[in-house]
Amino acid sequence: MDTPALSRRDLLKVSLLGAAAVALPWHPGPSPQGTSRLAASKLPRPYTVPFAAPPVLRPIASDATTDWYRITQTPFVGEVLPGVATPLWGYNGMVPGPTIKARQGRQTVVRQVNQLPATHPTLGYVPWTSTHLHGMPAKPQFDGYASDVSQPGEWKDYVYPNSGAARTLWYHDHGVHHTAENVYMGLAAQYHLTDPQEEQLPIPKGRYDLPLILSDVSFAEDGSLLWDDHGHTGVLGDVVLVNGRPWPTLPVEQRRYRFRVLNASVSRGYALELSTGQPMQVIATDGGLMAAPQSVQRLRVGTAERYEVVVDFSSLGVGATVQLRNAGVPGAPADAGTGEVVQFEVTGPATSTEGNEVPDALGNPAAMAVSPASARVTRTMRLDRRRGLWTINGETWDDVVASGFTRVFADPAVGDVEIWEVENRSRGWSHPLHTHLVDFQVLSRNGAPPPAQELGAKDTVYVAEGEVVRLLVQFGPEHGRYMIHCHNVAHEDHDMMIQYQVGPYDAASDPITAAPPRSGPETPLGPPG
Repeated sequence: MDTPALSRRDLLKVSLLGAAAVALPWHPGPSPQGTSRLAASKLPRPYTVPFAAPPVLRPIASDATTDWYRITQTPFVGEVLPGVATPLWGYNGMVPGPTIKARQGRQTVVRQVNQLPATHPTLGYVPWTSTHLHGMPAKPQFDGYASDVSQPGEWKDYVYPNSGAARTLWYHDHGVHHTAENVYMGLAAQYHLTDPQEEQLPIPKGRYDLPLILSDVSFAEDGSLLWDDHGHTGVLGDVVLVNGRPWPTLPVEQRRYRFRVLNASVSRGYALELSTGQPMQVIATDGGLMAAPQSVQRLRVGTAERYEVVVDFSSLGVGATVQLRNAGVPGAPADAGTGEVVQFEVTGPATSTEGNEVPDALGNPAAMAVSPASARVTRTMRLDRRRGLWTINGETWDDVVASGFTRVFADPAVGDVEIWEVENRSRGWSHPLHTHLVDFQVLSRNGAPPPAQELGAKDTVYVAEGEVVRLLVQFGPEHGRYMIHCHNVAHEDHDMMIQYQVGPYDAASDPITAAPPRSGPETPLGPPG
């Protein structure tokens, strides 16, 4: 393949990798409100499409300690809207990708094979990928480091220790400069980790434990996805998808259900509430089960945040419907089409009452046991836009690349505790800030205690315009370089991402050179021998 001309920014980001890309060209897209160009008659009315959950992926091999999986990143033509063909990119040819279920203490190895085309069909860039298992304390070379990219035709085995507590994680693309486009095309899925403590709780499980993967898109006249990040500010669609389906309806029984809410949108935040006005019980945050359930009327979910909520349908009559609605957040209002999310329709009495409780005591999140008094230092992060780029303390990922990947925001030792004070100086945008490797506590918002939904371990925190949020972080268990970035991925790509170093540098854990992707015939996947 001929090497196209590189922009300065792409050149900086890939020069040390020996890769080639094109600068993102201008491509006509939706208006700032994210209006689809598809004929209105082809958009389904809300709540007329049936709900579906992604399938659970089975390992291709297992032994006493490890499960092995193989996932291909492939282009395909799917049917997001009934009767409309839409080109997509998916894990194993589906959007969202298949769910992986893992157990604490059992290692998983996931082979990711990049079978995407040489260039994006309309945007023209090379779709390199880097898979991040969001919420997993993996070694740096398996963390989905943005500049550790697999080109089309390459593959890489990611090793996950599953050492943390039970939680809802998700895997998604993290390829440098094009994360937003790749996720928008469909490269996202959930990953569920369980442990003995969670398994013993009488909370909803099995068919009463369901993912709600939220995203929003817009459609072109021909049914393809429209893309416009509006000068790298954000991508807001006018069709809300739940598990890849527009405004679906889920039949429910008269009992409690557990929903694993993931905001997999590129830029949109949600403020979720039930049409009946009844509360939701938050039982888990990004980092797993909370110490005690928290009752909320409205749940704010920034991009990449996960909340597990329990909704009780036992008091509703047969045939009753309840809508989960979006009230919108600043910068992402609930316009036409984005105020509706999913409908629940009560079908009859519970066919099982097993796992139908929410006990007063749930878990013991390790991050919440850390005391602020143990913090060694307080560091400040200022989130802002300068010279057309989104920055953290005035710096970008270009600065990291230009330093040979040595520039760091902080260099704590394993076990150190720090307070990070995050200040949003942006005008008109909120920033969901994500720290790789670690969970943290939200200590305060503008000097006040955090809201009830944040009284649990987090790895992504929503920082609204003008807010100052204080975080308490303990570092480990791994060492090496890890990223910090805004998870409005249009901001991450341009170029709101820096890194920190835990412990001394170790070549055996270098995020780029320790376990590079491979090309050519795949090696056998499974136990040795």
